[in-house]
Amino acid sequence: MKDQNCIFCKIANGEIPSTTLYEDEDFRVILDMGPATRGHALLLPKEHYANLFELDDELAAKALVTAKKVAARMKDALGADGFNLVQNNGEAAGQTVFHFHMHLIPRYENDGAGITWTPGSTTPEEMAEVKRLVDEK
Repeated sequence: MKDQNCIFCKIANGEIPSTTLYEDEDFRVILDMGPATRGHALLLPKEHYANLFELDDELAAKALVTAKKVAARMKDALGADGFNLVQNNGEAAGQTVFHFHMHLIPRYENDGAGITWTPGSTTPEEMAEVKRLVDEK
């Protein structure tokens, strides 16, 4: 299924030009037009899925395998010191385009891109409650 109003569907299927690093029957990996660092790319499925939860397990697994393969090539080619794979689901998580995609972000010492948070705190009771709630589903 494709969404005629989805810009990522159009890019993934070649209707809008992009700089493509990798393509197969299911995915296209393109360079991001607003990169966090040099080489920041996006893995886009060619079919429309709003988020991770809409992907079937086989395609979700293939997305990670594809990201790993492309990220390894990018890390070596660009001399990156590290790598982030980032995948947001829902507006509260920072998703701005509602077509599943994964950010492949090469990291360089002192690049300032930072994907961090301030660690909070928890208690054993809170952790037990979270586990209980998840186990019930």
